Amino acid sequence: MTFIRTNDNILYAIKMKLHLVSLGCAKNLVDSEVMLGRLVNAGWISTREPEEADIIIVNTCSFIESAINESIDTILSLATYKHNGFCRRFIVAGCLPERFREEIVTAIPEVDLFLGTGAFDKIVEAVDGSLNAVNCFFPDPDLTGVQQEHVPRIHSSSHMAYLKIAEGCSRHCTYCIIPKLRGKQKSRPLEDIIAEARCLISSGVKELVLVAQDTTSYGMDLCPPVPLSRLLENLSEISEGTWIRLLYGHPESIEDSVIKTISNHPGICSYFDIPIQHSSDAVLKKMGRNYTSADLRKLFDKIRSSVSDAALRTTAIVGFPGETDKDFEDLLSFVKDTCFDHLGVFIYSDFKDLGSHTLPDHISERVAKDRHDTLMSCQLKISLNNNQKHMGRIYNVLVENKMEETLFNGRTFFQSPDVDGITYIHSGKLEIGSFVEVRVTDALEYDLSGEIA
Repeated sequence: MTFIRTNDNILYAIKMKLHLVSLGCAKNLVDSEVMLGRLVNAGWISTREPEEADIIIVNTCSFIESAINESIDTILSLATYKHNGFCRRFIVAGCLPERFREEIVTAIPEVDLFLGTGAFDKIVEAVDGSLNAVNCFFPDPDLTGVQQEHVPRIHSSSHMAYLKIAEGCSRHCTYCIIPKLRGKQKSRPLEDIIAEARCLISSGVKELVLVAQDTTSYGMDLCPPVPLSRLLENLSEISEGTWIRLLYGHPESIEDSVIKTISNHPGICSYFDIPIQHSSDAVLKKMGRNYTSADLRKLFDKIRSSVSDAALRTTAIVGFPGETDKDFEDLLSFVKDTCFDHLGVFIYSDFKDLGSHTLPDHISERVAKDRHDTLMSCQLKISLNNNQKHMGRIYNVLVENKMEETLFNGRTFFQSPDVDGITYIHSGKLEIGSFVEVRVTDALEYDLSGEIA
C-alpha cells in the first residue's frame, strides 16, 4: 500500500497491484498460494494481468533442464513490463535462484530481488522494500520452519487443495537436487495439518491432496515419530464427503499400515503414486535408490492384493548415465508386466551440481529420447487397455470445469489433478465442485467419457 499526500494536505492510501506466476510442482504451488495470501493480507491486490501490476513475482522451478528453461523464459518475458507496463519491482523466488545463486543474479539484471527457498516468509518485506537485502536473499532452508496452519493463503481452486505435510528431503538420490534446495525433511505437526484440513473442508474443498517431497516418510523426523497412517486416519475422521489423496510416495518408506489404512477408509482415494525411477538393479544402485526390482514387484503385488480397486501411478527416468540397452529393456518389461494405470517418463537431466554428473558412460540425447518415446508408446497401449476396462462402469466424479453448453470435465478417484487424464461428462447442467455418478461410455488413451448415471 502506498500513501500519497495531495496539495490540500489530504493523505490517500493507494492499494497497489501484484501479479504472481507459479511454476513447477504442486508443492511450489502451495508456496505461491501462501505468498499471495500474505501479500493480500498486507493490503495488496492480486491481478491476472501483468501489464497492470506494480509488482511482479515469479516462483520458479529448477528440478530438470526443461523446468529451468521455462523459468528463465517466463522471467525474461515478464521483465518487459518494467519498461512497457507499470511494474516497478520484479522479484524472482524459489528453486531457480536457490540453485544458481549469484550466477543467476548476474545473468538476469532485470530482476530487482532474488529470494531463495528459505525466504518465502519474507515476501511482504521483499515487496515493500523493507527486507535487508540488496539484490538477493538466500537464508539456509534447513533453518526455516514448516508452514503453519494459520498462515493466510489464496487458493487456486475452490473445490481442490494441496495440503503440504512436510518440507525438504533427507534422501540422497544422485540425480536429485531437492535436498540441497529444500533442506532435510521437516514434517509438520499432526495437529497443524488437521487444523488446516478442517479449515479447507469448511470452506467447501472437496478434495485434499497430501504432498511433500517424500510423503510416505512423513512423521519419522518428529519426536516422538508420528506414522503417516495415523495422519490419514485422523484426516478420514473429519473429511466425510471429501476425498483424501496421497501423492509423491517412496518405495522404501510406504508401510503396510498405510496400505491397510487406505483400504479401510473409503474416503481415502485408492490411489498409489509411487515413483520408482527405474527397475534395473544396476541403475537403481547408481541412482542411490535402496531397493531392487524384486522389491518393487513385491510391493505392487501387495498393494493390489490388499486394495481391490488400487490405481498405480509411477514415474521413471531414462537415459541415466550407464543405462545399457539391457537396463532399458528391463524397465520396459517391468512396465509391461505391472500395467501401471498412469506413468510419467523423464529424460535424465544432467548438471554439474548433481552426484550423478561424475558417473561414466553418459547417454546421448538421441538415445535417451528414443527410449523415452518407446516407453511412452508402450504406456499408451497399456493406458488404453486399462481405460477400456472401465466401459459401462459407474464412478463418482468430481466436476471441475464447464467446457461447452452440455459438456463438462472432472476426475474419478483414479485420476489425480494436473498429471493424469480426465473424465468428460455429457450433461446439461452440473455444479462445479460437486460429485456426480457417471457411467463410462467411451475410453480414450488417457481420458474417459460418460454420461450421468
